[in-house]
Amino acid sequence: MSEITAREVESLAKLARVGLTEEERASLAAQMSEIIDYVAELDQVDVSKVEPTSQVTGLYNIYREDKVVDSLITREDLLSNAPEVEGGAIKVKAVL
Repeated sequence: MSEITAREVESLAKLARVGLTEEERASLAAQMSEIIDYVAELDQVDVSKVEPTSQVTGLYNIYREDKVVDSLITREDLLSNAPEVEGGAIKVKAVL
């Protein structure tokens, strides 16, 4: 059984930049302690016969082969749709 103190909650709230009242700190300390106790109960469950799994849906990715194909549209046609072109590329505002 692990007890979370109001001081520890205050420290976490400071890191998260969340303002808490004294009543909220005490309430959260009790709630967090209950959560930790519940998670500790999970340590007692025997999972030795359970196989590890990363997903349970049975779905998998289907990939297609990348193929280079010639386009019917020329570079000049594509750039003609851009509002501004400079040096054969689309000119955009600086992003910093």
